[in-house]
Amino acid sequence: MGGEDSVLGVIIAVVGVIGSVLVARITVPGRGSAAAEADAPEQPGQLAVSPEIWTEFNRRVLALEDEVGLLKSEVQQAAARESSLLRMLRQALGIVKRANQRLRQAGLEPETVPAELRPYSID
Repeated sequence: MGGEDSVLGVIIAVVGVIGSVLVARITVPGRGSAAAEADAPEQPGQLAVSPEIWTEFNRRVLALEDEVGLLKSEVQQAAARESSLLRMLRQALGIVKRANQRLRQAGLEPETVPAELRPYSID
């Protein structure tokens, strides 16, 4: 029985040494495999990101930038439509006011200005 215990003790010791060497290679910067060196930050506090994650992040950022560009152009088009509609409403109000002046000059009852046009009055 003593022989089996010693063999088992040696195996446990060898596994422990191998495990400690592997842990040391992973945790000590500048030592170990090339992959561990590539992922290690160059400066303290610098975050190392895998190329796959970085590529996916860049793809998503570019997609968001495209969407923001589309939304920006839509907002600009809506603003242009709004300003043209406001201009037309002011023109309509001016037409109604001129027509009312002519009606008053002719001695007729002027039309009432629609309530929808009153907020766009220049007066």
